[in-house]
Amino acid sequence: MSLILHGYHYSVYNRIARLALAEKGVGHQRVEIDPFALPVPQTYLDLHPFGRVPTLVHDGFVLYETGAITRYLDRAFAGPTLQPAAPRAWARMDQIISVVDSYGYWPMVRQVFSHGAFRPAAGRPADPGEVQAGLAGSAKVLAALEALAAPDGFLVGDKLSLADLHLGAMVAYLTLAPEGAALLRQRPRLASWWKRVSSRPSFAATDPGLPGKA
Repeated sequence: MSLILHGYHYSVYNRIARLALAEKGVGHQRVEIDPFALPVPQTYLDLHPFGRVPTLVHDGFVLYETGAITRYLDRAFAGPTLQPAAPRAWARMDQIISVVDSYGYWPMVRQVFSHGAFRPAAGRPADPGEVQAGLAGSAKVLAALEALAAPDGFLVGDKLSLADLHLGAMVAYLTLAPEGAALLRQRPRLASWWKRVSSRPSFAATDPGLPGKA
């Protein structure tokens, strides 16, 4: 079997795919692609015409878009099931993933994390105004997710799902900025959830760290 994940080390979406692979216990090769280093190689654009990451190649089957990749991995490989069977739980999982993608990614990752943690670690200029704007947007997202999260330890019940991996990768970045960590602590259900989820081996195995950090 040939299974290759093309992705950028610091990409939150690449980490989501890696988390799914780790939770399923699926071995794979990794190919580093930096979508910010232009021009993107034509060999990669032949796989992903939009030049984003990640892209999965499984025995010649090419698949891009993180949601499609993680759902495929869950269906195609043995291991723990990462999608609930009950229709309402499945719908809640999809809803949480959609909320995170539509409203959470930009403020939590591109604003709070990028300007509050990544850029300073990389020695690049950061804008405190972006952090403040990101905190405002993140607060609204976390309030919505606090209301949606199940009380059973994971986001959609008593078992890990793709929703936990999707949000978890973003919260991991949000909380690297002190202001982001403080914001999460204001949401007791999510704070308890994060303590449980972040202790899983998959999160340690896929931690990208920060530039310049060992």
